[in-house]
Amino acid sequence: TAEKIFMPLTVGGGVRSLEDIRELLKAGADKVAINTAAVLDPSLLQRAAERFGSQCTVCAVDAKRVDPRCSEPRWEVFTHGGRSPTGLDALEWVVQVEKLGAGEILLTSMDRDGTREGYDLQLLQEVSQRVGVPLIASGGAGILKHLYEGLTLGKADAALVASIFHYQQHTVSEAKSYLKARGIEVRL
Repeated sequence: TAEKIFMPLTVGGGVRSLEDIRELLKAGADKVAINTAAVLDPSLLQRAAERFGSQCTVCAVDAKRVDPRCSEPRWEVFTHGGRSPTGLDALEWVVQVEKLGAGEILLTSMDRDGTREGYDLQLLQEVSQRVGVPLIASGGAGILKHLYEGLTLGKADAALVASIFHYQQHTVSEAKSYLKARGIEVRL
């Protein structure tokens, strides 16, 4: 018999309205991630949470460090797949989206995305100190150790992983076994 795995399916990209969210949930998504539309109209998060519940309302935040040389780090929110700067401070934005009803935050470091150099642990720590909803680390995982660091040092509640699996460097089972062996609670 095959191993039973519960993996909530989160769908995002091009979500602009309550109708888009409704259609995705009807099609089988467990959660819907919203970025650009939430920045353009923050009330969309609140309306989505009120209509469908915070448990399925995820705010995706693409953040890029503004001046890496500055001693006081600052990250800016980007939209349109990380291509358009908004002028919004990412640390202030995550607090606002939680207040609006987002039940999770999918935080992508645009500086680390695709680099395979590891998650931006400083960004994760700063956000985890400011919000009480689950935080999903995204952008930069290249080896299994990065998953462990994102969940422990970065204080993320979950990790989004792409390259490790896409390029068949590791399997999902290997990643879960690695984390479990290091004391991270995972469903095997």
